[in-house]
Amino acid sequence: MRWQLLGELARSDRQVRELTALVGQRQSLTSYHLGQLRAAGLVTMRRSSADGRDTYCSLNLAAYRERLAESGAALHAGLRLVPTELPQLAEGLGGPPGRPPAQSAVRVLFLCTGNSSRSQMAEAILGRLGGSRIEAASAGSHPKDLHPNAVRVMRERGMDISGARSKHLSEFAEQRFDYVISLCDRVREVCPDFPGAPAMVHWSIPDPAAEAAGQDSHPAFVRTAEELNTRIQFLLYAIEYSQTSSERS
Repeated sequence: MRWQLLGELARSDRQVRELTALVGQRQSLTSYHLGQLRAAGLVTMRRSSADGRDTYCSLNLAAYRERLAESGAALHAGLRLVPTELPQLAEGLGGPPGRPPAQSAVRVLFLCTGNSSRSQMAEAILGRLGGSRIEAASAGSHPKDLHPNAVRVMRERGMDISGARSKHLSEFAEQRFDYVISLCDRVREVCPDFPGAPAMVHWSIPDPAAEAAGQDSHPAFVRTAEELNTRIQFLLYAIEYSQTSSERS
């Protein structure tokens, strides 16, 4: 059952009640096993910003990768896991030597409420890491001006988003995407259907501006950028694996 829960959370953040339905077990049993995974540092839980009665669970992919590597090495030196370095993977999205490039870029849309921080930062990070084979976009359900600390934190990472425009998600309603990723619990509940049945993924990431209300929000924006960077790295691995599997089939 824990393996099932990890598998579901590897694809998307989920509410406890969603996980209960997906694994087909009682909520009390589901909560018990989630508690064990949380105690092991593999799963984190956050109150929903849309409804405080709900809790979103997230898989700590970085910690899980470390545990897998440790387990393999403990069993046999030949089983030590060495993950592909991301820069090589990003270049590999264009295909290794001898493999023809794909006909079109993988399209990813990030959504949050204001399109003023999280989704704009995610768009910039994916655009930088994904290279020419990825086309990233972002929008919000209630667009507002770009947050100055989003601009600052991205500039500190070598990315200039000062000229970015906040957009309403309706601008993309008729477009096709391979992945639609909601970063806000509220926008997940109002996310429209997109043509072409894209993979719908949710990352429950708090609004850094709201998280640090009344205080200097820069540290919160730094944490958000770090979390987005880690999640996007793993997204790129998933995209590469999906494309490689499709080509083999």
